[in-house]
Amino acid sequence: MLMGGILLAGCGQEAKTPVNHAAEVKKPALTDPFKFHKLVEVAPGQYYDILSWGRGSADTGSFLILHSDSAGKKYTTTTGDLVGVITDVYNTDMDVDGNPEILIQVKKKDTVNYATVYAFEFSDGKAQKLDFPKLTASQRKGYRGNDNFYIEEGKFMREFPIYDGSGKEAKPTGQKRKLQYGLTSNSFTVTQLSKDFTNMADVKTTMQRPLKKEATPKKQEKSKHHHEPVKHKKVHKKRRHHHSDDN
Repeated sequence: MLMGGILLAGCGQEAKTPVNHAAEVKKPALTDPFKFHKLVEVAPGQYYDILSWGRGSADTGSFLILHSDSAGKKYTTTTGDLVGVITDVYNTDMDVDGNPEILIQVKKKDTVNYATVYAFEFSDGKAQKLDFPKLTASQRKGYRGNDNFYIEEGKFMREFPIYDGSGKEAKPTGQKRKLQYGLTSNSFTVTQLSKDFTNMADVKTTMQRPLKKEATPKKQEKSKHHHEPVKHKKVHKKRRHHHSDDN
């Protein structure tokens, strides 16, 4: 009987223990060989899991794009070599054809943080690799990495600060270069939206130009008003002289 009473008392204490139903569910941590994972849902039942994996190196490996079509019960895998570390993944439909594009942003380990983009368009369960354009000579002038990518009105946008000089002595000018990427017939288009400068001398020169332009019309207005009274006096003298002749 004594043992039974102790057991009943123990059960009563366990029943009073509060249960925290609102406990946060932590996202499971990635284990080797996986290093990055992001889930992108482009439509109901259309999922893309993007992962990077590899052993023995921190900045090289491979990437995986796992497409799950739960409605059609189709599952496909796209893979490729990876040089760098995946920092983010974007989903777009720049050509508005109903086929999603998956863009993988990768940062290379270098003296400067340069960015690379792996792009794919998915149609009928198949992935087509797209060639993301490299920066041209003019677009690269003053470039030192630190890219900021984002989606704006269905377009893929890119911004980065501009530096004056090279190497460790390069200094930021305070300017930013803004590029807009579109897609036509599976080929990228690039438009520079910003007007920027690669050194502070160009900034000062441009800021002084509007002041020189405003000085011209002010001088013309003064000269115009200066001649009007002179014409009026000449006409007035002629009239008085004509009047004296009649007398």
